[in-house]
Amino acid sequence: MAHDTFQAGDLTAVIGDNAASGRHLAGYNGLWSLTHRAEPMNLFVPTVAGLNFEHIFDGERYDTDNTRRIFFEPRQAPMTFRKLSATEAELHQPPTPTFHLESWTRFALVPPHSVDMHFRCRPTQHVFHHGYIGLFWASYIHGPDDKSMYFRGNHQWQQLCTQRHNDQSTVRHTVDKFELRFAKGFPDCLMRNYSPLRYDEPFFYGLFRDMVVLFLFDRTEGIRFTHSPSGGGFTKERQTSNPAWDFQYIIPKYEVKNEYGFRMRLVYRPRCSRDDILREVAAWRQR
Repeated sequence: MAHDTFQAGDLTAVIGDNAASGRHLAGYNGLWSLTHRAEPMNLFVPTVAGLNFEHIFDGERYDTDNTRRIFFEPRQAPMTFRKLSATEAELHQPPTPTFHLESWTRFALVPPHSVDMHFRCRPTQHVFHHGYIGLFWASYIHGPDDKSMYFRGNHQWQQLCTQRHNDQSTVRHTVDKFELRFAKGFPDCLMRNYSPLRYDEPFFYGLFRDMVVLFLFDRTEGIRFTHSPSGGGFTKERQTSNPAWDFQYIIPKYEVKNEYGFRMRLVYRPRCSRDDILREVAAWRQR
């Protein structure tokens, strides 16, 4: 089995690996679908996914042909799905062909309206050329009217809606000073284009129809927010692009066989005030 449907509280989710099934295309893992009792439309572009483990990068190796097997290694390397309970599932990816990174991603639906994700990884060889491990997740949102990501920065609310793909796309934490190194000729990409904005607190949210989507992280170290106005392609029925609300996890130094990871929560609920959003943040921190 490559996927299954899970329900808890107001949420119904389809969680799966990189397999194709019906409209869902091969190469997109994570949340294939997420709906709410109050919103039957899939939050994510139906052919792809949300919280999709998309890139492993070291700033050195890249594809010199059109296969994009290195750039999209987590989407193309073998991955298996395991149902743990009526509300939990785990994706396991054995050491990948290029970067030899093994990973486990566990999802759990939490009533009334949350999906928790716990990511763990283990480098198995010294192959990251510049000494850091770069990891990247994408969530392709299904044609929202407002493509922006909102977050707290400089002690106030900030809004990021980039004009073009790969244009000032990545927001770092206020004290994040780590500079990624890239080889000469490394292709342009979202992770090497920085916004002048910085975030204070490890969360951001976006708006979808009459819903709010909140991404919460358990740390600031290594977490970066990334936006694309068109990363999810084009929705013909709504005549608009599908933005990508993404994030990265940067490990500046690593040791082979050591385990690294983070936790995050996706909250999906009817639109609410920013005070209510901050209450969700506070509840997450007190968990």
